[in-house]
Amino acid sequence: MTTCPLQVLTLPTAPYPDQRPGTSGLRKKVFVFQSKRNYLQNFVQSIYSSIDLLDRQGSTMVVGGDGRYFNQTAIEVIVQMAAANGVGRLVIGHHGIMSTPAVSCVIRKYKAIGGIVLTASHNPGGREGDFGIKFNTANGGPAQDAVTNRIFQISRTIEEYAICPEIRVDLATLSKQTFDLENKFKPFTVEIVDSVESYANMLRNIFDFAALKELLSGENHIKIQLDAMHGVMGPYVKRILCEELGSPANSAINCVPLQDFGGQHPDPNLTYAADLVETMRGGQYDFGAAFDGDGDRSMILGKHGFFVNPSDSVAVIAANVFSIPYFQHTGVRGYARSMPTSAALDNVARATKIELYETPTGWKFFGNLMDAGKLSLCGEESFGTGADHIREKDGLWAVLAWLSILATRKQSVEDIIKDHWQTFGRNFFTKYDYEEVDLDAAIQMMEDLELRILGKAFMGQRFAVGEKLYQVEKADNFEYTDPVDGRICRNQGLRIIFTDGSRIIYRLSGTGSMGATVRVYIDSYEKDPDKIFRDPQVMLEPLVTVALKVSQLHERTGRSGPSVIT
Repeated sequence: MTTCPLQVLTLPTAPYPDQRPGTSGLRKKVFVFQSKRNYLQNFVQSIYSSIDLLDRQGSTMVVGGDGRYFNQTAIEVIVQMAAANGVGRLVIGHHGIMSTPAVSCVIRKYKAIGGIVLTASHNPGGREGDFGIKFNTANGGPAQDAVTNRIFQISRTIEEYAICPEIRVDLATLSKQTFDLENKFKPFTVEIVDSVESYANMLRNIFDFAALKELLSGENHIKIQLDAMHGVMGPYVKRILCEELGSPANSAINCVPLQDFGGQHPDPNLTYAADLVETMRGGQYDFGAAFDGDGDRSMILGKHGFFVNPSDSVAVIAANVFSIPYFQHTGVRGYARSMPTSAALDNVARATKIELYETPTGWKFFGNLMDAGKLSLCGEESFGTGADHIREKDGLWAVLAWLSILATRKQSVEDIIKDHWQTFGRNFFTKYDYEEVDLDAAIQMMEDLELRILGKAFMGQRFAVGEKLYQVEKADNFEYTDPVDGRICRNQGLRIIFTDGSRIIYRLSGTGSMGATVRVYIDSYEKDPDKIFRDPQVMLEPLVTVALKVSQLHERTGRSGPSVIT
């Protein structure tokens, strides 16, 4: 403990107009946080000021990040400002590192009023990369719109921030550090905690670790390859999969968290996890997975590189949900998917007579349903899957869910998927991402597209591509009414739905740091047993042609093709 009370300062500042949090917090290039005076301080103060003073005084908050460049610098500021703003205790991950799912877990374990997550998820890191800061509330999930709107409004008029600049915290040592502050009756406490243990203990209570250990290290064990992509998941994979469940140490690669993720893009898809895909194609491993920067997303692969589409992944977990002991005890209250995600989960929900919710993109919508006891399992097409054990998507949970299914069914990943398609039919699905598009051009394209598809002449219109004929049944800008509190969320994405159930969806993403990302989603259901095993890109090519023709996306954005196809 410090011997002399530390001084709390109130310093002047000026607002910035661009600190509106997106679906995953505030994300900007690192140089924005470094070069704009008090840019970080303004946003952190806005977070603290958004919490009622009585709730803030003496409270506990959690802080963790994915280890990217600027992470420790930001934590120092967050600690100094937490003390000055009356927070009583901060719980911080060892070395400042804690996965996003683990932050959610620790918030709930410590009954904290919230947490600050330092991540830009799957966006690149390093000096030239991205940095992000997100506020999670007491349920462990991303802040709802009312909270983020309040943070943004405060940021637009902020005139000063409070800070205790003399506080220095040792993030490298597991410890409890206390500081006396002037005019404070109780000391300010910082606890540096093991980043993995609370989260691992939670997983032990969800899955059958004995069965998983037998699967991974028993007499007839399978061989796995897990790629942490130099993000936050390295310590978790090593501790849980290797040390506890017995998978060989060389089954986990790229497990040292690096500030620049080894110069790679920590996005677990076929494009950015290409090395893992190539390794899996060799046939040496039965199961593979890659994780994103902050650990809330994962890609699943089978032997010979068999790719599990994220929309199929959550549907397969739903169809085999009782392979997971947690659900044997809790039952299943409901399923949910984001609107752009394929309707594969709908088919399972319909067959099992379990309620299905279609929400806007953003885990906070799932969290609201979970808090109301309406939802057990959910997923997004962007490689995010999770359940009501926490209020974030959870990449390692999804991997253990799949391994639990393998242990129960004693089949390969590919056979499980193909059996699923034969039972429920197949939703052919793809997503085209056009990244860093000129923002004005993207907005104008979306506005013109909305006018076109909402016009009376568009209803019933037919599009012929080769032997395929698509007729428009419905077109709208997706609107969601929350069944819990009745809130209405408008303008969530443009949808064209055809008479055969096929869908085209257009969205502008709010998670990039520069320009705009235009996303186009193509979803087509097929139940003909002779067609369900065909190549998805071939099956979807006619619908992709329609999507580009209707939107004139290439002409309007100057792009000849997408940045990423998943």
